[in-house]
Amino acid sequence: MQKVARLLEIEKIISEENISSQEELLKRLKKSGITCTQATLSRNLHQLGVIRIPSDSGGYKYSLSDSSKQIGGSGLNKNIISVIRSVVNARGLVLLKTIPGHASSTAFIIDNAGRFEIAGTIAGDDTVMIIPRDNITASQVHSCLEMIFPGFRDVVKKE
Repeated sequence: MQKVARLLEIEKIISEENISSQEELLKRLKKSGITCTQATLSRNLHQLGVIRIPSDSGGYKYSLSDSSKQIGGSGLNKNIISVIRSVVNARGLVLLKTIPGHASSTAFIIDNAGRFEIAGTIAGDDTVMIIPRDNITASQVHSCLEMIFPGFRDVVKKE
């Protein structure tokens, strides 16, 4: 479970800050209460698909690669939020209820986000069943869905 928390924190830090080295990222993780070795961090960066890109200051910074970012940079993910009606946790699974006809497209985005926490989805007409990997909690799936669909937590709070 520490691995999942570490991966989520790495993703959050890289998304919000200009991190230029593994040493800098290790220090930032330590401030967040997460310790790991450089070798572990390197494996985690590879697993997340993190790349280095030119920064505005002339150096390089870490970034999530296009394959590890949310699908549809055109705002598709934000539009999906409007079709989600409710979220139910049931025996380790997470069920999303959508407007009829939208479960398939919602599941497609979740599956293609390439999240390590989610083993897969099954979609009906208005329901998506999200199947997490072993030892992944519903809370961690919710955090993952927030990364895929920014604003997801607001939808959950409304229900």
